[in-house]
Amino acid sequence: MNPIKWPLWQQVLLSMFIGVLVGYFFKMEIAAGNMTVEQAAMFKPLGTLFITLVKMVVVPLVFFALIYGITNLGEGQNFSRIATKSIFTFLLTACFAVVIGLITGHLFSPGKGLSIDLSTFAANIPEQAHHTTVSLGGLLMGFVPDNAIGAMAAGNILQVVVFSLFVGFTLNMLRDKCQNVIALTHEMAHLTFKMIELIVKLSPLGVFGFISWVVGTQGLDVLQALGVLVLAVLAACIAQYLIFGILILVFGRVSPLPFYKKMIEPQTMAFSTSSSKAALTTTMRVLHEKMGVSRSSTNFVLPLGASINMDGTAIYLGICAVFTAQVFGIALEWHHYLTLILTCTIASIGAAGIPSGSLIFMGMVLSSVGLPIETIGLIMGIDRILDMLRTTINITGDASITLIIDSTEGTLDKETYYS
Repeated sequence: MNPIKWPLWQQVLLSMFIGVLVGYFFKMEIAAGNMTVEQAAMFKPLGTLFITLVKMVVVPLVFFALIYGITNLGEGQNFSRIATKSIFTFLLTACFAVVIGLITGHLFSPGKGLSIDLSTFAANIPEQAHHTTVSLGGLLMGFVPDNAIGAMAAGNILQVVVFSLFVGFTLNMLRDKCQNVIALTHEMAHLTFKMIELIVKLSPLGVFGFISWVVGTQGLDVLQALGVLVLAVLAACIAQYLIFGILILVFGRVSPLPFYKKMIEPQTMAFSTSSSKAALTTTMRVLHEKMGVSRSSTNFVLPLGASINMDGTAIYLGICAVFTAQVFGIALEWHHYLTLILTCTIASIGAAGIPSGSLIFMGMVLSSVGLPIETIGLIMGIDRILDMLRTTINITGDASITLIIDSTEGTLDKETYYS
């Protein structure tokens, strides 16, 4: 039992605040020469342990939750309709997110007049960013695992999703003959839900460890040099956040105000941990218990979205592309923007589940329109901070689309939603 009676999201906020204070103290001690950077990272293992525990369970969580959701959808026609609707909506919102990022990048012009020697940041660029190339066919082939167990062992979430969809669809076809298997997968889904629930109770410690490390070792100095870029990303995320509300109102035909109010807990979890997977079970619980979203949508659409829908990443990549063009004084034409919309959307999907995936795929995005990748090393300085914003938008987008689809299917409990 948790001895602290505060709601978990309040505990997380308190941990963030304490982490900032401790990190700021560490930063001052480093500046005074009384502490090394390594010593300032003394609490980082708390955050690392928390994320490692989440990663330990995330593959079985996605696998069993998707199968649970698919087998609860009923016959193949229902599954095909909801799956098509979900994937199409996720792709569409990702494209719009890129457009918002591109527009915001031009409105704020974060790269104009920036005088920084980028050569000093070249060593920071991830090695994979140099070799990531655009290949739609290769990307699509990469979705299908040649070894399902190997994909699970490697933590390749997209391949696990494809295999889970295939297993769930096949179980639906063999429903009469595989009732015991379906029942077992449902029990395994509940087991993984409970495991994540227990792990999430440790999130205040994990948040404290990460925040104290980030503030203590990086401080806020980097925000001064790239403050306009941070503001641009923040403004774009706010715009996307408001658009989610409009989508809920127009397509879900319900007021977005209860959604915004009840999403505070999952958003706090996502913001503080920078992990959509860590916030997944909290979001599933809130959607089902507090918003009245059906169990089938919660267990199918939401894990699917957490695996392929990264609106915050799409925004981020779009803004960073414009930022890079401005830093080097390169004019972008209309065909460049079309290419960026395509590659940023693809990259936001490919980056799902990959550590620092946005930075790795940023090399692909920039190279697709002939932009230098040197700015990646500079952007890395603020990536951790912006990752918190991106993850919040990611999980909010997943939840809003799940709510909309459930409402259009007529399975949303509106009494619970408005309560």
